[in-house]
Amino acid sequence: MNSHERLRPVDLARLAGVSAQQIRNYEEAGVLPPAARTASGYRTFGDVHRRALLTYRALLEGYGPATAAQVMRAVHTGDAPAALALVDAAHAALHEERTALRAAGEALETLAREEPEALPRSGLRIGEVAALLGVRRSALRVWEATGLLTPGRERGTDYRVYRPADVRDARLIHTLRRGHYLFDQIRPVLEGLRREGSSEALRTVIRARGETLTARTRTMLAGAGRLDGYLSAVATTTGSTAGGPGPSPT
Repeated sequence: MNSHERLRPVDLARLAGVSAQQIRNYEEAGVLPPAARTASGYRTFGDVHRRALLTYRALLEGYGPATAAQVMRAVHTGDAPAALALVDAAHAALHEERTALRAAGEALETLAREEPEALPRSGLRIGEVAALLGVRRSALRVWEATGLLTPGRERGTDYRVYRPADVRDARLIHTLRRGHYLFDQIRPVLEGLRREGSSEALRTVIRARGETLTARTRTMLAGAGRLDGYLSAVATTTGSTAGGPGPSPT
């Protein structure tokens, strides 16, 4: 389109498949740069607004509405570094999810290779579990204090009693700790195993989640590419650089 062509809210709305009111809302929220006004007060938009709208919609798919809106507002206030920091943070969070998934997969495969111990139905005391795993009792207490383990208590003595599921969880924690995983990375592995009820069910969930993360990564990359192009367009329009504050495009 002609870079000087005037666009109405309805023109942008058709482009994105939203309502004209939504376009007005986007401008008021800072998702779009400020629109020019006619003598009678009607909004008019241009090519930079079209680019902003397409950028926001691309970011929306991968980063979600909150982050996408924050990124666009940062760009339109001239703070490109803040916008890019938000993108970095979203990718870092995605990396953490991948790390947790990898931890779950590695732990499950390690456990699958180990012969299960024949445990008494009545359970084991803390010293017996510590000896079985080759760890100190204090390690088991720390894992309990962080909420990773929840052994029962024996009536009368109040001694800890580790049932087979508790021993399984302790073995998982020990395996992951040896792999230098943090408690916050271990917690979702245990929660997933308890929720799904079996290792194979959790493997299925892990595979599906991995596919979802891969698809989201591709979508985020597409959004980031669109943002890069928009930052260049803003710099050209305003005469500012993408590295620091500059005037908002109008």
